[in-house]
Amino acid sequence: MDCGRGGAGLSERRWYIDWYLISAVLFMSVFGLIMVYSASFVEGYQVYDDPMHFLKRHLVWLILGGTAFLFMMFFPYRHFKKFILYILAACLLLLTLVVIPGVGHTVNGATRWIAIGGFTLQPSEFVKLGMIIYLAYIYSKKRSYINDFKQGLAPPLVIVFLVFLLIMLQPDLGTATAIVMVAGLLAFFTGARYWHLFALGSLAGAGLWFYASTEEYRMNRITGFMNAFELQQTEGFQLVQSYIAIAHGGLTGAGFGRSVQKLFYLPEAHTDFILAIVSEELGVLGILAALGVMAFIICRGIVIGARCQDDFGSLLAFGISCQLAVQVVFNGGAVSGVLPITGIPFPFLSYGGSSLLITLTALGILANISRRTEKDRIHRSEKGSQEYNSPEGVSTPRREAGISR
Repeated sequence: MDCGRGGAGLSERRWYIDWYLISAVLFMSVFGLIMVYSASFVEGYQVYDDPMHFLKRHLVWLILGGTAFLFMMFFPYRHFKKFILYILAACLLLLTLVVIPGVGHTVNGATRWIAIGGFTLQPSEFVKLGMIIYLAYIYSKKRSYINDFKQGLAPPLVIVFLVFLLIMLQPDLGTATAIVMVAGLLAFFTGARYWHLFALGSLAGAGLWFYASTEEYRMNRITGFMNAFELQQTEGFQLVQSYIAIAHGGLTGAGFGRSVQKLFYLPEAHTDFILAIVSEELGVLGILAALGVMAFIICRGIVIGARCQDDFGSLLAFGISCQLAVQVVFNGGAVSGVLPITGIPFPFLSYGGSSLLITLTALGILANISRRTEKDRIHRSEKGSQEYNSPEGVSTPRREAGISR
């Protein structure tokens, strides 16, 4: 492909699409749709007299998410800078609405949703992306003096702490922790001092431990994964059932649709613990396929961030990639008993409209950053080619006017 030619260069700049990223997103979207149906059709039939109940709703959210992906892929990400105050205000407003009696929707003792027209929205999922945009913007402006704790690193973290407190009122320790971790990783990518990050991380860890230790049920929730079989009738029940599903699947799985644990043995089989159903039906190979494609998406996001010459776009790509990585690690760790159960969904696979919509929206932004970066690269290449081909000592009209295509 000759990018030096005007027509070809213009066409590629205009229509460049990151097919690597899109192919991985399509695979996970279809795979997630299939697994949601397999994991939920029994509950759909028993509870709603419709085996396709959850599939239909998941498909609606997938269509909305796909539309958001396409829109964000062509919406210039740099325009987010103009709306940063509105984005931040919307995040705080949504989290405040959830805790207002009569507005927030409560499920299993947690008030994390807002019910709208038969569907429920989880504001904290929208806040995840909103905080990434906010932090990417503010830290891109502070990059030159990020080593100054008082003026550079600390001020945005006050907003993060406020968001953390609002989410803990729901309560949702997993999401609150994930947002704090992504904030720390963005500060790291910005170039903050290691000892600043270590001190803040230690303080945050101590605070979380103190919060958990003030109530026995919280501590059991966090430590239950370490002695699940001793607590298999209480806090360890869900994890033990997950172990059984994983053991039943073995290397190649029991076969698609043949999970036993989804027959009301494993709670949240189609949401937080759908990875256990994937393991039971498709085996370790199925798990490796899902984790492998997610790892590719995350690594692709990091590569896009590293190539981007714009600080805001670079940090935005890193933030989206880190958020996906945190979700994969938290969910996979909970299902396998390596980490406490936090209620963090697995991207694409877990049933949940808000999570799927925001995941696809975020990846649309990532695809847009990739497009913009490639267009800028082609522009620099063409500009360099023009300057190289110009006779030495002779300025072209474009060079004199400072005009580029």
